[in-house]
Amino acid sequence: MGRRRFLLRLRSRRLVLGERTLVMGVLNVTPDSFSDGGQFFSAKRAIRRALAMERAGADLIDVGGESTRPGSFGISAEEELRRVLPVLKGLKGRLRIPLSIDTVKAEVAEAALEAGAEMINDISGLRFDPRLAEVARRRRVPLLLMHMRGTPATMQKRPFARNIWRELERGLGWSVEQALRAGVKRSQLLIDPGIGFGKSAEQNLEILRGLERLRKFRLPIVIGTSRKTFIGKVLGGAPPAERLWGTAATVAASVFGGAHIVRVHDVAEMVQVVRVADSILNSHSLRG
Repeated sequence: MGRRRFLLRLRSRRLVLGERTLVMGVLNVTPDSFSDGGQFFSAKRAIRRALAMERAGADLIDVGGESTRPGSFGISAEEELRRVLPVLKGLKGRLRIPLSIDTVKAEVAEAALEAGAEMINDISGLRFDPRLAEVARRRRVPLLLMHMRGTPATMQKRPFARNIWRELERGLGWSVEQALRAGVKRSQLLIDPGIGFGKSAEQNLEILRGLERLRKFRLPIVIGTSRKTFIGKVLGGAPPAERLWGTAATVAASVFGGAHIVRVHDVAEMVQVVRVADSILNSHSLRG
C-alpha cells in the first residue's frame, strides 16, 4: 500500500508526489462535456470556477477546451485556443496553484504554456500529435500520458480488449518510449490508465482493483474516475450529477492502489476523501 515518491519540476515550483495524494480539479471550457458541458463555457464563469476549486483545496487545475466524451469529434486548434486562452490569461497572477492544459495538439499546448500553463495532459499518449513531446522537452514541463483505445468518437463502439492489462502495459509502454526518444526526461513523465477511454465498465473496475500493477513503470500515477459512466452503471443508471458518492469510492480505491494524483470535478468533497484515505494509508494520527 506504500507509494513511491517523485519530484516533479514545474516552472514556478517543485511538486512532491507520494507524500499525500494531490487533487487535480477538472475545468472543462466546453459546451458539450459529458458531466458539466456548458456550465463553465464562458471565460468569466470558468475563471470563477478555478478560483473556487483552489479555495476548496485543489492542488492543480486541468483546463480543457475540447470535449472527449464518448462519441465526440475534435475541434480545430483555433477554436480550442479561443476557448482556453482567455481563461489561462485571466487566471495569471490570480491563481496560486499550477495549471495543466488538457490537449492533444502541439500548437495548443505551446500557446497555453506561454499563457501560464505549466503541464501538458495528453489523453492520446502521443498518438494524435507526437510533437507534444517536443513541446514538453523544449519547455521543460511535465507530460502526462494517458492510455486510450481508438478515439473519443469510436472508443466505446469498437470491440474492447480481450486482456485489458496487456493492452494497458503495451500502450503506456509505447507512449513512454516515444516521449523518452523525443528527449523528455523520465522525471517529467506521468501516466494515466484512461478510465472510461475505450474500456468496458468491467474493465474499469478491473483497473481500479489492480492499479498497483502500474507501479512497474516507476512513474507517478494519475487517475480520473470522476462521474464516469461505469459508476452510473454500478449505481443502476445514475446520471452524472448523482455519481458523487460512487466517485468517492473510486477515489479512495485509487489512493489505496497507489495513485499520486486524482483528477476530479467535485474538489471539496474529494479533498476530504483523499485526506482520510491518506491517513489510513500512512497511519497518520489525527491533526488539530
